[in-house]
Amino acid sequence: MTLTMERLDEIDLQILRTLQRNAKLTTKELAEAVHLTPTPVFERQKRLERQGYIRKYVAVLDPEKLGQGLLVFCKVKLKQMNRDIAEAFVRRIQRIPEVIECYNTSGEYDYLLKVRAADMKQYQDFVLTKLGVIESLGSLESTFVMSEVKNGYGLSI
Repeated sequence: MTLTMERLDEIDLQILRTLQRNAKLTTKELAEAVHLTPTPVFERQKRLERQGYIRKYVAVLDPEKLGQGLLVFCKVKLKQMNRDIAEAFVRRIQRIPEVIECYNTSGEYDYLLKVRAADMKQYQDFVLTKLGVIESLGSLESTFVMSEVKNGYGLSI
């Protein structure tokens, strides 16, 4: 357990677990869930936000309903790697809306991209016009998701 985690008591952890399941709860509903009154729960939640345990609140959208049903994991290998090339690649990737997550990885590939597209044609266009034009790109390998078996948005705490 890290020093940071040691400062959290069981109530803090209950608040975090509860908010992971439903961040839309009112302070009163959250207080009921953790068996406290609203004022201390409000203060704890604000402290957890200030300390960075809670980074932000988001709505989880349905990609199918929004026309982005194709999910692809794209493994990217750069031609060569140094700080400038890596920073330039990351800046470029951050501006591409189809890339919803990007991880710098060890092993055979340098980056793992999580990409959303409407269909195979749109993904092909993404590869040719957005990834393919990056000069430092050495190779890529696409893995197409057939079905989502588990998607946990929260941490196990």
